[in-house]
Amino acid sequence: MIFSEWRRFYTIGSELLRHGLDELVPRQWQPWPVRLLRRSLFWLRNRYPTQSRGQRLRHAFETLGPVFIKFGQMLSTRRDLLPPDLAEELAQLQDRVAPFDGELARKLIERALGQPIEELFSEFDPIPLASASVAQVHTARLKDNNADVVIKVIRPDIKPIINDDIRLMRLCARIITRLLPNNRLRPVEVVEEYRRTLLDELNLMSEAANTIQLRRNFENSPLLYVPQVYPDHCRENVLVMERIYGIPVSDRIALEANGTDLKLLAERGVEVFFTQVFRDSFFHADMHPGNVFVAYEHPHDPQWIGIDCGIVGTLNRQDKRYLAENFLAFFNRDYRKVAELHVKSGWVPPETKVEEFESALRTVLEPIFAKPLAEISFGHVLLNLFNTARRFNMQVQPQLVLLQKTLLYIEGLGRQLYPQLDLWQTAKPFLEHWMRQQIGPQAAWRAIKEKAPFWAEKLPDMPDLIYDTLTQVQHQHHMVKGLYQQYHQQHRRHAQSRYLLGIGAALLLGSIILLPTHEQLATAGLTISVICWLNGWWKISRR
Repeated sequence: MIFSEWRRFYTIGSELLRHGLDELVPRQWQPWPVRLLRRSLFWLRNRYPTQSRGQRLRHAFETLGPVFIKFGQMLSTRRDLLPPDLAEELAQLQDRVAPFDGELARKLIERALGQPIEELFSEFDPIPLASASVAQVHTARLKDNNADVVIKVIRPDIKPIINDDIRLMRLCARIITRLLPNNRLRPVEVVEEYRRTLLDELNLMSEAANTIQLRRNFENSPLLYVPQVYPDHCRENVLVMERIYGIPVSDRIALEANGTDLKLLAERGVEVFFTQVFRDSFFHADMHPGNVFVAYEHPHDPQWIGIDCGIVGTLNRQDKRYLAENFLAFFNRDYRKVAELHVKSGWVPPETKVEEFESALRTVLEPIFAKPLAEISFGHVLLNLFNTARRFNMQVQPQLVLLQKTLLYIEGLGRQLYPQLDLWQTAKPFLEHWMRQQIGPQAAWRAIKEKAPFWAEKLPDMPDLIYDTLTQVQHQHHMVKGLYQQYHQQHRRHAQSRYLLGIGAALLLGSIILLPTHEQLATAGLTISVICWLNGWWKISRR
C-alpha cells in the first residue's frame, strides 16, 4: 500500500479502537500478545465505555465519513447476518451529512452539462436543499419551460476515497475470513455487495433510467407518483428532475393536520410494494422515510411519492411464482409446503431433507403465529425464514435480500402510520388474485394471446422455415448416418486387430515352447506372429 493508504488505514483503525470496537472480536481470537499490544496503545483507549457496542459502531462510522455511513446503512439491512442490537443501531444512521460548498457544486454542474448555469436555469440556489452521503441536492428552475427542478450532484473527488476505502475493507475482510473461517457474517461477500451498490448509486444515469421506468409503471396511478426526469440535462454525476412538494411520511403530525386518511395510506403502501414486485418485477429497493413523501392534494384519497431510485430490485418469473406460493403457504401455516418450495426452487440444496426443514420452520415460526395476525411483523417472519434456511446451507440471493429490506421498510412505515395495520390481511387477497392469474385457463389463454402477434408475424415465413428445418434435419441425418458407419468400421477394425494380436500372442507362445525341438516350425510361428502383430497395430492406427 502507498503512504496515503497506510495513513487512511491508521485513521480507520484508530477510530475503531477509540470506540472500543475491538470488543467485537471474540476473546479466543485475541492471543495474549495482541491483548498486551492493545493495552499499550493507551492513547487509543475506549473513550465511550458507557455506550453500547451498537452505539459505538454507529458513531465510529459517522466519524469516518460518507463511505462508512453508507456502509453502515447497507449493513443495517443485512439482519440475516448481523446481531439484532447492531442492526437496530446502524439503522439510525441518517442520510444528512455536512454539505460541500454550493459554488463548487455550481462548477461541477456547469462542467458536466458543458454550459453556464444561467443558460439552462433561470434560478439556482447555491444553498443545498439536502445533503446525503454521496451527493447533495440544489433547487433550480428550468429556463425553457419554467419548471421547478432539483439538481442532484455527486460529491467531488469521492470516487478515489471510495476506491481507497473499499480496498482497505477488502483487505480487512480477507484477514477476518482467515482468522474466522466459519464466520457467519461472510465479510468478503458483504464488502463486495456494498461495492456494487455504491458504484450503482454513483452513476446518476442509472438512477435516471430507474426513475423513468418506475414512473412509466405507475403513470396516472392513484397509488404512487414518481417525479419526471429531464434526461437531456442528466450526466453520470448530475441528475435533473422535477421538484416534488409533499409531506415527509415520517411527519405524522403534519399528515394528520392535512386530514390524511392514514389507514388507507398504510394499506396503499402495501399495495404499492406488491404491485411493484408481482406485476412489474421492478421495485424501489430503498424506500426508507427519507425517500418517501405523501401528496398534499386529496388527503382522503392519499397518494405516495417516491424519489431516489438509485437502488432497485428485479425478480424473474420463477422467483415471483415461488415467492407468492411461499407467502400464501405462510398465511396458511403450511410449513411442509414452504420447505418443499425451497427445495424445488433451488434456494436450498436438493439433498435437503424436507421433514427436517419443515420441523425447523415450525419450531421457529409457530411461536410467532401464536400472536394475533395484526401484531405479527411480516418482514420479521421473512427474516426468521432466511435465518432458518441458512442453517440448511441456503445462500441468500441478492434480489431476496433487497426484497426483505424493502418489505421491512414498507411494513415499518405502514405500522407507523396506522399501528393496527394487518399486513397479512391486506396482502393475502392481492397474492391470491395474482396466483389465479398465473395458474389455470385464464393464464393459458393470456399466454396464447401474448404469443399470437409473434405467430402472425412469422406465418408468411412458415413455408421457408419448414423447408429450411427439413433440409437441416436431412443434412443432420446424413451426418449421423456417416458417423454411424464410421463408428462401425472402426469397431470392426478394432475387433480384427484384437483377433490378430491374440493370434500373434498365441503363436509367439507356441514358438517359444517348440523352439528347442522344432526349430523350423518355431521360426515359421515367430514370423507369422510378427506379421499378425504388425497387421493388428496397423488396423488400430487407421482413422
